[in-house]
Amino acid sequence: MTQTSNRFFDEMARLMNDAAGAASGVRREFDTIFRSQADRILRDLDVVRREEFEAVKEMARLAREENEALKARVAALEAKLGAGSP
Repeated sequence: MTQTSNRFFDEMARLMNDAAGAASGVRREFDTIFRSQADRILRDLDVVRREEFEAVKEMARLAREENEALKARVAALEAKLGAGSP
């Protein structure tokens, strides 16, 4: 009797392992399909990537800083010209 029940449990364990492997394969396939569909949708929406956004954000920050520096320089030149005229 012991040998029969062991064989039964061995078969059940093998069946469960096979089922778990199949479920894992299905999940990987689902993840792959989901990612490819999400990538396609984002490409169609023309959404920018995070790296591109950060690069443009940095460019805008540098442009603002340069603009402020030029504004201060123009103000200093205007003050200098205004002080020289009566």
